Amino acid sequence: MSTNPEDMSLEELRDEIRSIDQEIVEKIAQRTYVADTIAQVKAEKDLPTTDEAQEQAVMDRAGQNAEKFDVDSNLVKAVFRLLIELNKVEQRESR
Repeated sequence: MSTNPEDMSLEELRDEIRSIDQEIVEKIAQRTYVADTIAQVKAEKDLPTTDEAQEQAVMDRAGQNAEKFDVDSNLVKAVFRLLIELNKVEQRESR
């Protein structure tokens, strides 16, 4: 953000939120594309859809990033748990 939030009008702040929301959706789309590619590799190599060690690594990383950016760790982990579960459903359905 280029300006101090306290100096912005309500509409400017809402514009900033809209921009951030778009970036979040873009990142989710990028993550989903890479996860789909991982699913294809797993299918080609006949690997299981679920990799609990990798899932735990993702959750640990999410918690560390939450702390780094001073965001509620439980909230961030809940978002990542949802992303992981959605990816697993898609992987199972594509097999």
